[in-house]
Amino acid sequence: MTGEVEQTAARTEALGYEQARDELIEVVRRLEAGGTTLEESLALWERGEELAKVCRRWLDGARARLDAALAEEAGGADPAAAS
Repeated sequence: MTGEVEQTAARTEALGYEQARDELIEVVRRLEAGGTTLEESLALWERGEELAKVCRRWLDGARARLDAALAEEAGGADPAAAS
């Protein structure tokens, strides 16, 4: 069972942002629709939490890249402005 959990976690980590987001949307839709057992709802909730973490990591990474690019641009603009 531990190997299966590790494989699932590895597959989740390998998801792209759009894939994780789309799956998360589906999980939310299913939870909101109801009609699932408590056990199924808990499994969906846990999957949603995993997917939300993947999305957050992608967004945090994108923010860091954007901040770095903006800082580089700002740093490079000062010497040019002084010339």
